[in-house]
Amino acid sequence: MSKMPLAIEAAQLIDRLDRFTRSDEVRHGLSPAQWEALRYLSRANRFSRTPAALADYLGTTRGTVSQSLISLEEKGHIARTQSSRDKRSVDLSLTSQGHAALAEDPLVRLAADIAASRSADLASVVTLLRDALVRAVARNGAKPFGVCRTCRHFEATSRSQCGYARCALLGEPLSKDDSLAICAEQELA
Repeated sequence: MSKMPLAIEAAQLIDRLDRFTRSDEVRHGLSPAQWEALRYLSRANRFSRTPAALADYLGTTRGTVSQSLISLEEKGHIARTQSSRDKRSVDLSLTSQGHAALAEDPLVRLAADIAASRSADLASVVTLLRDALVRAVARNGAKPFGVCRTCRHFEATSRSQCGYARCALLGEPLSKDDSLAICAEQELA
């Protein structure tokens, strides 16, 4: 028996849930791209909070991301500072207004609906969705953006002389928060 009919139904349900979430986002005065930028910046480590990394994460052009960032900065949700690592680049950060907006994130409402579901096997659903995302990322030639501590470049404190851990690729110390955040340079261990 083919899994395809059930898989198509699952994809349609995900699409419909996404549409409800997107319509809720607009009511909050931010576009879907702006919400995605805020969510990304809240989850990314300090090396990955750049316009280029955001464009890679969203699978869009730097020009499109630039317009979203200009709007978010005008609304007071983000701040740009010159990168200490590369003077030609900027680092992005959430402002208190950006954090406040995320406290009202429509995606959290969807998460509450999922948590209230009668299904007892949410862990299996998450595993299934992660596997599907890995395939979609590979099919599209995109970067994986995984959690720092699961990367092959992550060095735990026992092998590191500085801080909580170290990124062997960038040669930089990592805080505990960095190691739990997503990274643009992530390669599975």
